[in-house]
Amino acid sequence: MTTAALVVLDTNLALDLLVFDDPACEPLRAALARSELRWIATAAMRDELARVLGYPLIVARLARMARSAQQVLAAFDAQAQAMPAAPAATCRCDDPDDQVFIDLAVAHGARLLSKDRAVLVMHQHLAGLGVVVSARYEIGAG
Repeated sequence: MTTAALVVLDTNLALDLLVFDDPACEPLRAALARSELRWIATAAMRDELARVLGYPLIVARLARMARSAQQVLAAFDAQAQAMPAAPAATCRCDDPDDQVFIDLAVAHGARLLSKDRAVLVMHQHLAGLGVVVSARYEIGAG
């Protein structure tokens, strides 16, 4: 039996997966459903998602989909394993809001999925710390 690979999703990827039903997330959704990946997250990540779910454009999207912020957070809670906050990583992101994702990925050697340019430009440095960074999940990539 193989152990599920760990993955950290930034808020944009969590929105793509849980709110926007982005077709590009289908491989990710399937890997999570098959327990090939284990999504890990901290309370700070959940709090950020909760805050973003209150943005007017997101509220309007949820209303069109007959979905509530509470339903999205329940889906987050069902899919993401809660982890304690990670210690600060040796590498620092230009965007301090993204640091929590980097810290958790580095602490657990997890794959980090992010569309944020400030994170993506760090891919080589993070690879040296055992973290694969990409904008989306692709089967067999890292």
